[in-house]
Amino acid sequence: MGPTKTDVIIIGEGITGLCVAYWLKKRGIKVTVLAKDSEVGGTMKSVQDHSFLYETGANTGLETTPLFKELVSDLKLESEFVYAHPEGKNRYILRDGILHSMPLGPGSFLSTKLFSLAAKFRVMKEPFIGRATKEESIAEFVERRLGQDFLDYAIDPFVAGVFAGKPEQLSVRSAFPKLYALEEKYGGLVKGMIKGAPERKQRAEKAKDRAETFSFVSGMQMLPHAIATSLGKSVILNAKVTNIRNLTTARNEPSNEPDARRYLVEYLHNDQETEMEADSVVFAIPAYDASPIIKSLSVDTARVLSSIYYSPIVSIFLGVNRENIGHRLDGFGFLVPSKERRKILGCLWNSCLFAHRAPTGMAALNAFIGGARQPELTTLSDERIIQTTLDELKSIMQLSGNPVYLHLTRWQKSIPQYEIGYQHKIDALAQFEESLPGIVLAGNYRGGISVGDCIQNAHEIAKTLSANNISIR
Repeated sequence: MGPTKTDVIIIGEGITGLCVAYWLKKRGIKVTVLAKDSEVGGTMKSVQDHSFLYETGANTGLETTPLFKELVSDLKLESEFVYAHPEGKNRYILRDGILHSMPLGPGSFLSTKLFSLAAKFRVMKEPFIGRATKEESIAEFVERRLGQDFLDYAIDPFVAGVFAGKPEQLSVRSAFPKLYALEEKYGGLVKGMIKGAPERKQRAEKAKDRAETFSFVSGMQMLPHAIATSLGKSVILNAKVTNIRNLTTARNEPSNEPDARRYLVEYLHNDQETEMEADSVVFAIPAYDASPIIKSLSVDTARVLSSIYYSPIVSIFLGVNRENIGHRLDGFGFLVPSKERRKILGCLWNSCLFAHRAPTGMAALNAFIGGARQPELTTLSDERIIQTTLDELKSIMQLSGNPVYLHLTRWQKSIPQYEIGYQHKIDALAQFEESLPGIVLAGNYRGGISVGDCIQNAHEIAKTLSANNISIR
């Protein structure tokens, strides 16, 4: 008996792969998701323990696209979908050891002590700054357009919070394409925000700084769980892909034949060798996991994938007595600029954002250490990481006493870094896909790292694949 046949194989059980499978199935395409783990979600895991709820991956989502509401409605998750408390719009930045609220409008920008008077006047010169003449890092871009102070105390901590990265290393074109596009298309940020508003409204998109923060009652993993439930038997758990073969090449069939595009995926299902054949295969897994599998199709592409750097990070979840915290906890949390020379990237105030994240009288906090800024800190022992985190929180938030609950999540490879020259890697991956129709490389190393980016990219992939699948039937 030959291998099982399907239309599209999705490798990976994260939000990207599941959404691709979901939208393909809605279009009548037969899909199979091969999930390496025993449950879906990928890095998006929600854990409930001792009346605390914490995330091992994405803590929240930003409602940047109407696709979120579409999914929530289709999956009947309306009663589980929750927006963050309004106080969550308040975000703090550490400067000179003091937490300052990030200004949310012109009035608060003029009155804030986060930026110097000279820095505020410097920002006003932005509309008169010309375009770049070379590829820039986000640090170079922001310093040129907005000044050093804004880079140090706005963009640097933001980059650490989002990418766990360093602004001197990330490409503004690749890591912040919408910011880059404002200058390319309109000549500046202020001009672009004003002139580009009608286009964004037409696309029903919201800028990330204005989009609502959300989660689910039982955590972010509710979304991948609900998608997997809707897919039913199309999801195969404990299925570790080991190899892929191009049957078109093996059979010496011309690639322009409508029935010639076939791929054979080999995988271990509960430790038993299994095969499956499909017209299309979507690699919705991290670049470093895709690399060894892709090698049988292209050594060069495997090399590109393995060259993508993922910053290491340790997430420290703390359950503490609320009375032991001197700060009001009236916001999303705080971020730390590298100029402050601290051993912590920032801290989320989870229980301020959403209800039922901590028992009554307790607070749920999530601190982060390492990243591209201080990768060496992630190699410390659990004990030293915990003590380092407590020392920082005691200094910054006036935390006293000891936590009543602690959990560490270590990610040796957490977030892909869209570094200078990254576009060359993306171009090489696109050329590989063009050479092998039906193969798709997906994940947060392409097109953005946020949950919203992943969902939008998955929607586009599903549209393209469904059109191609219908045409070759």
